[in-house]
Amino acid sequence: MHGEPDHSTSTSDAARTTDDSDEGADVDGRRPIYVTTGLLDVLLDMSEAAEPDPVSVVLTPTPAGEFDADLGIGSETPVLTHFYLPDAGQSVTAVFGLDLSTPAGRGRARFHAHPQGPREPTKRDDFAAAVLVAVPPWDRTAVRAYDRSGSRLAVREVDAVPPEETLDGASP
Repeated sequence: MHGEPDHSTSTSDAARTTDDSDEGADVDGRRPIYVTTGLLDVLLDMSEAAEPDPVSVVLTPTPAGEFDADLGIGSETPVLTHFYLPDAGQSVTAVFGLDLSTPAGRGRARFHAHPQGPREPTKRDDFAAAVLVAVPPWDRTAVRAYDRSGSRLAVREVDAVPPEETLDGASP
Protein backbone atom coordinates (compact mmCIF):
# COMPACT_ATOMS: atom_id res chain seq x y z
CA MET A 1 0.00 0.00 0.00
CA HIS A 2 1.34 3.45 -0.79
CA GLY A 3 0.86 4.62 2.81
CA GLU A 4 4.01 2.75 3.82
CA PRO A 5 7.17 4.68 4.65
CA ASP A 6 9.00 6.14 1.68
CA HIS A 7 12.62 4.96 1.55
CA SER A 8 13.62 7.45 -1.14
CA THR A 9 16.46 9.90 -0.82
CA SER A 10 15.94 13.59 -0.23
CA THR A 11 16.92 15.89 -3.09
CA SER A 12 15.69 19.15 -1.50
CA ASP A 13 13.19 20.25 1.10
CA ALA A 14 10.35 19.89 -1.41
CA ALA A 15 11.47 17.24 -3.91
CA ARG A 16 12.57 13.66 -3.33
CA THR A 17 13.21 10.67 -5.55
CA THR A 18 10.51 8.01 -5.72
CA ASP A 19 12.13 5.49 -8.04
CA ASP A 20 15.14 3.23 -7.62
CA SER A 21 17.55 5.18 -9.84
CA ASP A 22 20.96 6.18 -8.51
CA GLU A 23 20.20 8.25 -5.42
CA GLY A 24 17.94 10.62 -7.34
CA ALA A 25 20.44 11.45 -10.07
CA ASP A 26 19.12 12.20 -13.51
CA VAL A 27 19.16 9.07 -15.66
CA ASP A 28 21.86 9.45 -18.34
CA GLY A 29 21.77 13.22 -17.90
CA ARG A 30 18.09 13.51 -18.88
CA ARG A 31 15.84 15.92 -17.00
CA PRO A 32 13.83 14.17 -14.25
CA ILE A 33 10.03 14.13 -14.10
CA TYR A 34 8.59 16.07 -11.14
CA VAL A 35 5.20 15.02 -9.73
CA THR A 36 3.33 16.25 -6.65
CA THR A 37 2.76 13.93 -3.72
CA GLY A 38 -1.01 14.53 -3.97
CA LEU A 39 -1.18 13.54 -7.64
CA LEU A 40 0.94 10.45 -7.04
CA ASP A 41 -1.36 9.43 -4.16
CA VAL A 42 -4.48 9.80 -6.34
CA LEU A 43 -2.94 7.88 -9.26
CA LEU A 44 -1.88 4.99 -7.04
CA ASP A 45 -5.29 4.90 -5.30
CA MET A 46 -7.06 4.95 -8.68
CA SER A 47 -4.83 2.13 -9.94
CA GLU A 48 -5.47 -0.04 -6.89
CA ALA A 49 -9.25 0.54 -7.12
CA ALA A 50 -9.34 -0.32 -10.84
CA GLU A 51 -7.32 -3.53 -10.51
CA PRO A 52 -7.40 -5.92 -12.39
CA ASP A 53 -8.16 -3.36 -15.12
CA PRO A 54 -5.44 -1.06 -16.45
CA VAL A 55 -5.64 2.73 -16.00
CA SER A 56 -4.55 5.38 -18.48
CA VAL A 57 -4.89 9.09 -17.75
CA VAL A 58 -3.60 12.34 -19.21
CA LEU A 59 -1.42 14.37 -16.83
CA THR A 60 -0.87 18.11 -16.91
CA PRO A 61 1.89 20.24 -15.39
CA THR A 62 2.11 23.49 -13.50
CA PRO A 63 5.35 25.52 -13.76
CA ALA A 64 7.35 25.32 -10.51
CA GLY A 65 7.36 29.11 -10.25
CA GLU A 66 3.57 29.18 -9.82
CA PHE A 67 3.73 27.29 -6.51
CA ASP A 68 3.60 29.34 -3.30
CA ALA A 69 6.56 27.39 -1.90
CA ASP A 70 10.08 27.46 -3.33
CA LEU A 71 10.52 23.97 -4.78
CA GLY A 72 14.25 24.30 -5.23
CA ILE A 73 13.99 23.82 -9.01
CA GLY A 74 13.81 26.26 -11.94
CA SER A 75 10.65 28.37 -12.09
CA GLU A 76 9.77 27.10 -15.60
CA THR A 77 10.30 23.44 -14.69
CA PRO A 78 7.05 21.53 -15.24
CA VAL A 79 5.66 19.73 -12.20
CA LEU A 80 2.88 17.20 -12.87
CA THR A 81 -0.04 18.35 -10.73
CA HIS A 82 -3.35 17.39 -12.37
CA PHE A 83 -5.02 14.69 -14.43
CA TYR A 84 -8.03 14.43 -16.70
CA LEU A 85 -10.61 11.82 -15.75
CA PRO A 86 -10.03 8.70 -17.83
CA ASP A 87 -13.70 8.43 -18.90
CA ALA A 88 -14.14 12.09 -19.86
CA GLY A 89 -14.89 12.48 -23.55
CA GLN A 90 -14.98 8.76 -24.32
CA SER A 91 -18.21 9.05 -26.34
CA VAL A 92 -16.77 11.79 -28.55
CA THR A 93 -13.51 9.87 -28.92
CA ALA A 94 -15.39 6.70 -29.92
CA VAL A 95 -17.37 8.54 -32.61
CA PHE A 96 -14.72 10.84 -34.04
CA GLY A 97 -11.52 8.98 -33.14
CA LEU A 98 -10.02 12.11 -31.57
CA ASP A 99 -9.34 12.90 -27.93
CA LEU A 100 -11.35 16.10 -27.56
CA SER A 101 -11.50 15.86 -23.76
CA THR A 102 -7.97 17.26 -23.31
CA PRO A 103 -7.53 20.97 -24.06
CA ALA A 104 -4.99 21.83 -26.77
CA GLY A 105 -1.49 22.32 -25.43
CA ARG A 106 -2.19 20.32 -22.27
CA GLY A 107 -1.47 16.73 -21.40
CA ARG A 108 2.09 16.21 -22.56
CA ALA A 109 2.39 13.39 -20.02
CA ARG A 110 0.46 10.17 -19.37
CA PHE A 111 0.08 7.73 -16.51
CA HIS A 112 -0.42 4.01 -17.16
CA ALA A 113 -1.16 1.39 -14.51
CA HIS A 114 -0.25 -2.14 -15.57
CA PRO A 115 -1.86 -4.53 -13.04
CA GLN A 116 -0.14 -7.56 -14.61
CA GLY A 117 3.07 -5.71 -15.57
CA PRO A 118 5.40 -4.84 -17.11
CA ARG A 119 6.84 -1.83 -15.30
CA GLU A 120 7.65 -0.13 -18.61
CA PRO A 121 5.65 1.30 -21.51
CA THR A 122 4.07 -1.16 -23.93
CA LYS A 123 3.02 -0.77 -27.57
CA ARG A 124 -0.61 -0.60 -26.38
CA ASP A 125 0.05 2.47 -24.21
CA ASP A 126 -0.70 5.97 -25.43
CA PHE A 127 2.63 7.77 -25.62
CA ALA A 128 3.41 11.32 -24.64
CA ALA A 129 6.54 13.38 -23.99
CA ALA A 130 6.69 11.71 -20.56
CA VAL A 131 5.04 8.47 -19.44
CA LEU A 132 4.67 7.30 -15.83
CA VAL A 133 4.08 3.56 -15.41
CA ALA A 134 3.03 1.82 -12.19
CA VAL A 135 2.54 -1.82 -11.24
CA PRO A 136 1.36 -3.54 -8.03
CA PRO A 137 1.84 -3.26 -5.08
CA TRP A 138 0.81 0.34 -5.95
CA ASP A 139 3.43 2.06 -3.85
CA ARG A 140 5.99 4.68 -4.81
CA THR A 141 8.67 2.10 -5.58
CA ALA A 142 6.40 0.72 -8.30
CA VAL A 143 6.37 3.98 -10.33
CA ARG A 144 8.85 4.65 -13.13
CA ALA A 145 9.07 7.37 -15.77
CA TYR A 146 10.05 7.17 -19.43
CA ASP A 147 10.48 9.61 -22.28
CA ARG A 148 8.75 9.31 -25.67
CA SER A 149 11.40 6.89 -26.95
CA GLY A 150 11.03 4.59 -23.92
CA SER A 151 14.25 5.67 -22.19
CA ARG A 152 14.10 5.71 -18.41
CA LEU A 153 13.83 9.02 -16.51
CA ALA A 154 14.18 9.75 -12.80
CA VAL A 155 10.94 10.49 -10.89
CA ARG A 156 11.15 13.25 -8.30
CA GLU A 157 8.26 13.66 -5.88
CA VAL A 158 7.39 17.23 -4.88
CA ASP A 159 5.71 17.62 -1.49
CA ALA A 160 3.83 20.83 -2.28
CA VAL A 161 0.27 21.84 -3.08
CA PRO A 162 -0.25 23.38 -6.53
CA PRO A 163 -1.73 26.87 -6.72
CA GLU A 164 -5.51 27.08 -6.59
CA GLU A 165 -7.01 27.45 -10.06
CA THR A 166 -10.21 29.27 -10.92
CA LEU A 167 -12.30 29.74 -14.02
CA ASP A 168 -11.56 33.01 -15.81
CA GLY A 169 -13.37 35.82 -14.02
CA ALA A 170 -14.37 33.67 -11.04
CA SER A 171 -13.02 34.24 -7.55
CA PRO A 172 -11.49 31.36 -5.56
